[in-house]
Amino acid sequence: MNDKQHQVTVNFSDGVSRSFSVAEQTSILDAALAAQIPLLYQCRSGSCSSCIAQLADGDACTRPGASSTLLASEYSAGQRLLCLCQAQSDCTFDVAYSSEVGSATAQQVHVFVNAVERIASNVMRLTLELADGDWLEFRPGQFMQIEVPGYGVVRSYSPSSTAAQLPKLEFLVRLLPGGAMSGYLEEKATTEDVLTLSGPYGAFFLREEKRRAPHVFVAGGTGLAPILSMIDALRQGSGRKPPMLLSFGCAVPDALFCLEDIELRQQWLPSLEARICVDREPRDGLHHGSPVSALREGDVSADTVAYLCGPQPMIDAATARLIELGADPANIFAEQFVASH
Repeated sequence: MNDKQHQVTVNFSDGVSRSFSVAEQTSILDAALAAQIPLLYQCRSGSCSSCIAQLADGDACTRPGASSTLLASEYSAGQRLLCLCQAQSDCTFDVAYSSEVGSATAQQVHVFVNAVERIASNVMRLTLELADGDWLEFRPGQFMQIEVPGYGVVRSYSPSSTAAQLPKLEFLVRLLPGGAMSGYLEEKATTEDVLTLSGPYGAFFLREEKRRAPHVFVAGGTGLAPILSMIDALRQGSGRKPPMLLSFGCAVPDALFCLEDIELRQQWLPSLEARICVDREPRDGLHHGSPVSALREGDVSADTVAYLCGPQPMIDAATARLIELGADPANIFAEQFVASH
């Protein structure tokens, strides 16, 4: 077996670099974790993209036969999923987060159900509370995995709350016909139920080093959850608040939710502008069209930071529109969510 060693260097966005050795047949992520390098990851199977990095120098390729979420164009541009990636030479990777981000390792905790509330035709607000003695840290935008009682499956959701509100955690859950979490929340959940939760996961989170820049948030459906967490974290921070634009939409007015929460945040944050969008049946005060179509000239400057959360077609369209309006692609961060049954 070929166990030739290569030197791998990871450059973090805060200027910190860490190097470690990896055997050719070992995944770069496994070697990094063994060397206690604080990389973000979750599934370790190539399906979540949490461990994505940019190959800056050297040669590293995806393990033969592995299935990856990367597009061919992304791969050819140098993007790699480190859980599937093997070094063919000494190489260097750049990651889009600072060195302290990955140091908050995922925890498994127990939580109590505090409240389950239907807030739209197909959305529930789930409020949980950490059990005594349990604790976790998370960054606004990251997601948790919740084990669905009686179904033997886990589902991923981003808190709409912030770490400052712990031990309480709040989630917005889209209801799906036949969905495991949907069935639990609609038919079985009672207060004081004990659930198992793990996290945080994911490379989608508020970039603290960019908090003074103008912010644009584009959210579709329950993609609003991590965006609310980010807006609240900016509000809770010290100093002058940056200009913020939230463009949020659903298919029809009856599907909209958290509008009072958004209005309240606008009262707290004079620098926050919100545009509420519907694809169909527009009413007074609502933008007729998608959250992307509500973006217009003057919304974006060269230093604008954008956070996008929703279905992939919305993310693709929003990314293209923001770049067209003058945003730097390096300042656009996105989280695709896929509805889980």
